Amino acid sequence: MERQGRFFGLPVALLLAALLFAVFIGGCGGDGGSQPVAVEKVKLGIDNVDQHLDLFAGKRVGLITNATGMNSNFESSIDVLKAKTNLVALFSPEHGIRGAAEAGNKVGSQIDRKTGLPVYSLYGDTRKPTAKMLANIDILAFDIQDVGARPYTYIYTMAYAMQGAKEQGKTFVVFDRPNPVGGEEVEGGLVKKGYESFVGLYPIPVRHGMTVGELAKLFNKEFGIGCKLVVVEMTGWQRKMYFDETGLPWVMTSPNIPTPDTALVYPATGIFGDTNISEGVGTTRPFDFVGASWLDADALAARMNGQKLPGVFFRPAYYVPKFGRFKDVTCSGVQLHITDRRAFRPVATGLTLLYTIREMSGDKLVFDKGGTRPMIDLVTGDNTVRLNSSSLKELLAQWDKEARQFKEMSKAYYLYP
Repeated sequence: MERQGRFFGLPVALLLAALLFAVFIGGCGGDGGSQPVAVEKVKLGIDNVDQHLDLFAGKRVGLITNATGMNSNFESSIDVLKAKTNLVALFSPEHGIRGAAEAGNKVGSQIDRKTGLPVYSLYGDTRKPTAKMLANIDILAFDIQDVGARPYTYIYTMAYAMQGAKEQGKTFVVFDRPNPVGGEEVEGGLVKKGYESFVGLYPIPVRHGMTVGELAKLFNKEFGIGCKLVVVEMTGWQRKMYFDETGLPWVMTSPNIPTPDTALVYPATGIFGDTNISEGVGTTRPFDFVGASWLDADALAARMNGQKLPGVFFRPAYYVPKFGRFKDVTCSGVQLHITDRRAFRPVATGLTLLYTIREMSGDKLVFDKGGTRPMIDLVTGDNTVRLNSSSLKELLAQWDKEARQFKEMSKAYYLYP
């Protein structure tokens, strides 16, 4: 009450001057001159469902979704379709229908407590919906937020579901969502024949630059799925947009991708998840850190900053993960600070960081064996990185060439400017 009385006791001229000064400071930015992000309201595919209700009329609907499936008013896509269509079944990807399961953990089928609908797991005994799962539906819909990176499994859940829909004569509907790291940049090499997996089912780059709806169209034609496909498009999204420019709420896509910023560094440091080096999982900043008990943080930071990679600064860092494979291990390494996200090239940055650590550490860097096919091979697309059979310069040049070729091909499937 005392502060309020003093405020209202100020002279009018002084109040106006203070307001003008606050506006000036706000426009200049409080962090040394950075400009505020321009935000535009994008309408998601699920926001536009009313324009497509004739598609669902008289049809039994199944929905593949998780916690990210909601409209721009925070309403669950399950609730939206339950109210507007004959929703009869749900399907769960990796991490579960509510997004709480850790990476790689099997997800079981269950009954959804809120709706009473059956939930069929597509990350358990089968990755493709079976004839029995699809017997009582006419339309199989997909509404999940992707992160824009090839190793993320949701887009392959979609692909397998499209295959199942084709085999069982069902219509497949994608409610489109933004690529959170934009749709202009494409980076990384392609998955080579013999290295296909659930973290790289098709030959697409690590940073593919497409929305899930665009990917569905590309998968359907380029890779021969051939299902009856309908994409319910967004309105207002542009390829130049990062997620914080859409005006949309963000829901963590999985336990270790808590923010859109994490999605940007994931294509850089996710590669270390298949080594004896921590990628920061188990900390409050997963994928921002790279470290190990035997790394020299200052030397690594100096080596990385000396290469003057665009849009990123490497700070010497020390941290102790609280869960995961490096639980309670003191790790020394670097934290990636993104200084210019439009200049930042996560794939090239991550590969450079891995090659630099290998040069500094020799045989201390170990890749997980992963059975007959080491996981690092599946994530990178072949065995070149693991076997060190190309120099960093040679491999980046090859990956850049493959990314350019993919981008030219994929433009035929773009839905947005």
